[in-house]
Amino acid sequence: MRVVIAGGHGKIALLLQRHLAGRGDTAVGLIRNPAQAATLRAAGATPVVCDLEHVDAAEVATHLADADAVVFAAGAGPGSGAARKDTVDRGAAALLADAATRAGVHRYLLVSSMGVDAPPSAGTDEVWAAYLRAKKAAEDDLRGRDLDWTVLRPGRLTDDQPTGRVTLTRHAGRGAISRADVAHVLVALLDEPGTTATTLELVGGPTPIADAIHAVTT
Repeated sequence: MRVVIAGGHGKIALLLQRHLAGRGDTAVGLIRNPAQAATLRAAGATPVVCDLEHVDAAEVATHLADADAVVFAAGAGPGSGAARKDTVDRGAAALLADAATRAGVHRYLLVSSMGVDAPPSAGTDEVWAAYLRAKKAAEDDLRGRDLDWTVLRPGRLTDDQPTGRVTLTRHAGRGAISRADVAHVLVALLDEPGTTATTLELVGGPTPIADAIHAVTT
């Protein structure tokens, strides 16, 4: 399997790339900073410099040639303002979907966030509110496309060791999840076409990942 991952230098993306490479798949990470390339190579991935805020869908599509799936794991990141939440967390996700359509890549996994269904409450930090709105807009855009999409909404992310056990359902409730377990779940979702056209929430829990994936496809 050849998987192209937007936001290739992110923590979840690097873990995902290691898992894919470790089982013999080809992981390609899209990055905007050439200095990050060595880190991706160390994870077993092929780095491609492609700044999704400054290219068009035709250019991105050239990097998706022969891909079996794309994963949007990018984000504007800490310290970015409200404007970049929109250009990255929404705009770049839509751009990747445009490019996937051009390239004939149907499988698209979007890493979103818990808490996007309700409008930000009064008094919410402006940047955080912009982030939630951007993630919700990216989800809504993807659902309207003719792609085999899955939206994954992790809970509060931690750098804890993976447990291999999760709660994966359409409404999981609040909770935390390690980035390592998120990466494992993404690999499992790539392998399971029965999760297409599904929005899933993910937190730590008691269920082995394989069983959790099976439960949402039956």
